[in-house]
Amino acid sequence: MKRAFAALAAALSLVVPLGPAAAATPALAATPAAAAATAPPSLPDGLTSAEVSFRGSGNLLLHGSVISPAGARDGRAGIVLVHGAGTGTPREKLLGEAVAFARQGLSVLVYDKRSEGYSTFERSYSVLADDALGAVETLRSRPGVDPGKVGIWGLSEGGWVAPLAASRSAHISFVIVVGANALNPLRQQTWAVAAGLRKAGVSGSMVDRAEPTLYRVVADGGMFPEPYHDPAPVLAKVRQPVLAIWGVHDLLTPPRETPPIFAESLRAGGNDRYTFRFFAGADHAAHLTPDGGVTRQPELAPGYPELVGAWVGEATSGHAPVAQVSGPAPVQAGDSVGVPPTEWWESGFVHLLVLVLFLVGFGGYPVVALVRRFRRTRTEVAPVRAARLVSTGGLAVLAGGFSYLFYVLMTGGKLATPGPLLAGRPVVWLALQAVTVMTIVATAVTAIHWRRVTARGEKVRLGLLVAGGAVFVPWALYWGLLLP
Repeated sequence: MKRAFAALAAALSLVVPLGPAAAATPALAATPAAAAATAPPSLPDGLTSAEVSFRGSGNLLLHGSVISPAGARDGRAGIVLVHGAGTGTPREKLLGEAVAFARQGLSVLVYDKRSEGYSTFERSYSVLADDALGAVETLRSRPGVDPGKVGIWGLSEGGWVAPLAASRSAHISFVIVVGANALNPLRQQTWAVAAGLRKAGVSGSMVDRAEPTLYRVVADGGMFPEPYHDPAPVLAKVRQPVLAIWGVHDLLTPPRETPPIFAESLRAGGNDRYTFRFFAGADHAAHLTPDGGVTRQPELAPGYPELVGAWVGEATSGHAPVAQVSGPAPVQAGDSVGVPPTEWWESGFVHLLVLVLFLVGFGGYPVVALVRRFRRTRTEVAPVRAARLVSTGGLAVLAGGFSYLFYVLMTGGKLATPGPLLAGRPVVWLALQAVTVMTIVATAVTAIHWRRVTARGEKVRLGLLVAGGAVFVPWALYWGLLLP
């Protein structure tokens, strides 16, 4: 099934989670079979960097840098940085955060994210958590770092990974998450893309029906990894102090919905040592943004690094704040909507069967005509103009509709690019809807003509076309092509 959907995605030009943590061995030397380490990052004065290697999940060798204040005192706290989504993300992606936290007196381990076993269609938060645990053990063994004061920081996707790692290890002394999500990944992603479309001015059936429907089918086909990962039970197992940070203008995580669920989940496990902080003028990663979260500037929100430094000091000395929430109210245009698994009749497998029927019915009509012409076969049956419209229109809606929806999904989030709009509807979507109506009307006309045909071959040919057109009606309604 997964391979079939991957092939379908490729054909439509698509450009768009294990057991308990294994024991990690810190500071391993690189081997010839291991991936090459990234060059040490260039640092500002007053900071030092030491290169480290360690084993992650599946014994994969990972490489990173430990950034510390020059001449730092012994017994200092340490923090491991966990990336957001992305394959093989280099450590430099989080260098700004690493430098800022090191300037607060922390030793910071930032490492290159794995690419093996991680891709757009494949990933495991459990595997990523094991990678992070390997990094934690490595940092705990570093000279000058107090092994009892090492914590973990996770951004975005790392907001699912860091709590999972913390729930598995008593060696993690605190947890910091930024732009974290208490919703499952499928619901979060569907909300983010829909929010981006609405921010671009889109309304109607494309954003209300087609976008969430496509995500459900994609998830059912195995092309959306960890779609229903539930953060709540994981958070209920976190016993460490938690600092959670959100930018007021987070366009990728519902910033108003997530914090209450986060707090409720922590309290369900008896943990009230949490601090929630919202930063004005900041985006999903707590970086400054000049345009409401669309553009991310390199600068961190003022006071963010200082908050981390001060809070880590309190948390590692046994004085973590209790149920503390501060900062301006976050901006969230609309609520997220549940995205339940598909029923059998709307599963990916059924959609593949329907697609095959369409290809045979709509595509078979012109193919037969070409074969007849190639063989110079004479027929007494006059061509049916309505049948040509059914074939052409049906194929156009299939190819154009999926290509457009995949394009919108892959460019969605923050600010989508749906193309020209007319009354809040993308012109491309309106055109697809018009062709859909034309195809249905032409199917009715073709059905009337089919009843009069006596030639066996032509009756089968038109029968398949009409059958495709008949199934096309509920299919188009399901995808929102017949809705306003």
